[in-house]
Amino acid sequence: MPETINCDVAIAGGGLAGGLIALALAERQPGLDVRLVEPEPRLGGNHVWSFFDSDVAPEHRWLVEPLICHHWPAYDVAFPAHRRTLEAGYNSIESERLDAVVRARMMPERIIAARALEVSGESIVLNDQRIIAARLVIDARGPADLSCLDLGWQKFLGRQLRIRGGHSLTRPIVMDATVAQIDGYRFVYCLPFDAETMFIEDTYYSDGPELVVEELRLRIADYADSHGWKVEAVEREETGILPVAMGGNFDAYWASGGSAAKAGVRAALFHPTTGYTLPDAVRLAARLAHDPDLAPERIENHAAALWVERRFYRLLDVMLFRAAEPGQRYKILERFYRLSPALIGRFYAGQSTLADKIRILSGKPPVPIAAAVRAIWDSRA
Repeated sequence: MPETINCDVAIAGGGLAGGLIALALAERQPGLDVRLVEPEPRLGGNHVWSFFDSDVAPEHRWLVEPLICHHWPAYDVAFPAHRRTLEAGYNSIESERLDAVVRARMMPERIIAARALEVSGESIVLNDQRIIAARLVIDARGPADLSCLDLGWQKFLGRQLRIRGGHSLTRPIVMDATVAQIDGYRFVYCLPFDAETMFIEDTYYSDGPELVVEELRLRIADYADSHGWKVEAVEREETGILPVAMGGNFDAYWASGGSAAKAGVRAALFHPTTGYTLPDAVRLAARLAHDPDLAPERIENHAAALWVERRFYRLLDVMLFRAAEPGQRYKILERFYRLSPALIGRFYAGQSTLADKIRILSGKPPVPIAAAVRAIWDSRA
């Protein structure tokens, strides 16, 4: 007879979304029996997650504050015809810190090193035959059936480099689009972790998800060399392929992920334009921390409402991917980064106001009007 573990909340998947929910419940509802299922030896995998201060509401800052490894008060962007420093806080979290903080807050036996084979609304079946039964089961194991959505891709390779003699950067370069435009919209992203450590990410907004890692390694090496940075060692490497949503069937996507409540990409809780999940993951985790009996259908309604609210971003993605020539896509972002810092902050947080939307679309368009209208019309078909 398989062993059954009974608990209050069971979470399948110890990535960012699952880890934040487990941490939030441990902090604000310590009396709950919460089980976190993750087959890999480290929660969060191998990732660096970054976010703007404006991505996280002040009342939710308690959740991410212990996780922040690096903070900068400003960041830079660079385009062929525009450079700018924005006085806005920027932060990075390393997966090692997420792992350490979650493990410090949870009892060791409640983090279960096993693979979830079957996840339903009532239980998780593990690969070692055990069953976890819970009042609330949350599936945070990553994407459901992405073919239900109309997608472009943000894909990247990031490398943490040790620079002999230092690099001289004092704040991040969130977008350096002065580089050659290859495979869609390309930019390089730089995070100065300390005087001699730089995380450099080569990023693409592309029509396809293919990632040729060796080519990107060479481009990162060339970028470092062009700045006179002498690479002494590669201390970390990570890859990512994030969905950029232009449309799709939310109900079909949700159903494709199974009957349990969901979090993260599996719940379509990601910014349609950036693919980033952290702001939504923090909001859902904080919400659950104050209402652990949140019914699965209420989580679905929350995700569905956000999908409807964010149609504006999906239309912008249509313009980016289908109205602009790949080599000219950077002009959309170049124009965007001339707007006010507050508007830019609300955009990345997924909380643009009506006035923001009008401002983003007003003035001389960065893509041909006929092409934009045709792309938007085709996306509605």
